[in-house]
Amino acid sequence: MAETNPIIDKLFGAGAHFGYAPSRRHPSTSGYIFGVKGGVELFDLEQTAGLLEAAKEFVKSLAAERKTILFVGGKAEAREAVRRTAEKLAQPYCAGRWIGGSLTNFSEIKKRLGRLEELSGMREKGELAKFTKLERLLIDREITDLENTFGGLRGMHKLPDAVFIVDPRKESIAAAEAAQLRIPVVALMNSDCSAQGIAYPIPANDASRDTLSIVLDEISKTYADNLAPVTPAATA
Repeated sequence: MAETNPIIDKLFGAGAHFGYAPSRRHPSTSGYIFGVKGGVELFDLEQTAGLLEAAKEFVKSLAAERKTILFVGGKAEAREAVRRTAEKLAQPYCAGRWIGGSLTNFSEIKKRLGRLEELSGMREKGELAKFTKLERLLIDREITDLENTFGGLRGMHKLPDAVFIVDPRKESIAAAEAAQLRIPVVALMNSDCSAQGIAYPIPANDASRDTLSIVLDEISKTYADNLAPVTPAATA
């Protein structure tokens, strides 16, 4: 009797195999579909597990060179998991509305991040005392606005080496910007998403929090376990 793949069992238990109705399917995902039940298409989890493994091999290679992964997932089901994973790995993330140009106009984003660092540093050092009460209030508001909009990107001083996206249909602008700049994309994607331009698709139920947790945990563990030690050159 053939051994079962533990990750397939975990994905099945999480409901990762549930796609959408056939009418919602993007043609590029047809090859990942195993069948239909109750009007809902079902993913072939053997394929999903294999593609997840390919994505992990890619992530392993990134970690070995201490390369950066930008995690993106603004849908309600993904926000907390994306933020938690990125912070655990000390990687940048966008767990809210994607700001157009975050990749393709990164020079401007860097300016906003620089402004956030400048104002935050002034506040931490007590240097805002020289301003009037109204000026301090306006600066605090600016810091809050910048933090809410760009906070997850703090520390991202250059374009990322890869982007991990939850639901590239919802995050179509982020996916398009990455494609334009030829930044490889790893994506957890349901049957309504386009696989075109996705270097490492992971076809599964991207609206399932349990599925999100499993996939992100696998990616996170792979990156953490294979992260190269810091060298003097890397910290210079």
